[in-house]
Amino acid sequence: MQVTMKIFRYNPEVDQKWHHETYTLEAEETDRILDLLEKIKGYQDGTLSFRRSCAHGVCGSDALRINGRNMLACKALVRDVGTKITVEPLLGLRVIKDLIVDMDPFFENYKKILPFFINESPLPADGKERLQSPEQRERFDETTKCILCACCTTSCPSFWGTETYLGPAALVTAHRFIFDSRDESAADRLKIVSDTDGVARCHTVFNCTMACPREIQITKAIGELKMAIITGKLE
Repeated sequence: MQVTMKIFRYNPEVDQKWHHETYTLEAEETDRILDLLEKIKGYQDGTLSFRRSCAHGVCGSDALRINGRNMLACKALVRDVGTKITVEPLLGLRVIKDLIVDMDPFFENYKKILPFFINESPLPADGKERLQSPEQRERFDETTKCILCACCTTSCPSFWGTETYLGPAALVTAHRFIFDSRDESAADRLKIVSDTDGVARCHTVFNCTMACPREIQITKAIGELKMAIITGKLE
């Protein structure tokens, strides 16, 4: 089939403002949007710039707005989006070139919630790892699936208006550690997420949940953080 792709273009070295360029190419309904971008770059316009790495939905580097929705280009198929496709960079982050955005603000917010395991207690006397029951693991299992693609955060109206808002991805990671029975810094993280730029800026729009390529129930996880702040209980 013939596919028409309208792609956001911006080169700060030559362009005064952004614009769209349209490309036509042959494609199969099972082709991924990433495949089409590669074809355009390889055979029609070598100046097209975009991020990609694993191309298997694991690294999250090729997150884009495809027909107005945040998706991973390596997971979105032609049959799912149609033959007229508009590809644009993620919203809320500065465009560096074409489809590449500056991810620094996103990762700066991510760092604020202490995204690493904290436990200062001695290891068990037998030298084994800190044990955890299946039920304890299940409590935070879903929020371990985040790949930091930023699809959720850049689909959030609160983030569009306030870059200092921690954002759904950072809050999901906070959830992952706060509800981990082996971690000892839940109180510190709850204090961080209860600040002005934390969970208070979440207005339960559900954009984040709909955008997540890993199908994490992000809005639910943020709601659990809110409840933990109110009750002081990690249940």
